[in-house]
Amino acid sequence: MAILPILRYPDPRLYKKAEPVKQVDDRIRKLVSDMAETMYAAPGIGLAATQVDVHERVIVIDVSEEGNDLLVLINPEIIARSTDTQVYEEGCLSVPDVYDEVERAASITVRALNENGEPFEFEADGLLAVCVQHEIDHLDGKVFVEYLSRLKQERIRTRLRKREKERERVSVR
Repeated sequence: MAILPILRYPDPRLYKKAEPVKQVDDRIRKLVSDMAETMYAAPGIGLAATQVDVHERVIVIDVSEEGNDLLVLINPEIIARSTDTQVYEEGCLSVPDVYDEVERAASITVRALNENGEPFEFEADGLLAVCVQHEIDHLDGKVFVEYLSRLKQERIRTRLRKREKERERVSVR
């Protein structure tokens, strides 16, 4: 297992659409294991392969309080969405220390493969529904800040660029 580097917004690789996994094999299972270790270490509650510069449709999620209920979604798709919505304050490991409200479907039905390549479906609401939608957005090349106003997006980009320059300056010393 390994902790993988997480891409930071506005890295253009975050906008690349992920390809479906053709075969769930040991390579994909290792990716899942590394992604889970990376997510837990960050710490976070969800991570899409796109965020670690692997452009395949793989997601790991754990919204449990204890951090011991890993959900693996390979080639996930939302097959039903409620018409009612909910607003949650979202954050993202690729957009550190930025949180804002995003409106999404309140409940969803998801179809995916597990780490053994077996298909399954489940219904989600609350935080799990938010997290699944957020991570599938990553696979589709979309970052949550794109739901915000252009002004907020520009402020976030400016703040993160400034922080990156400060980090580079410190590491050069």
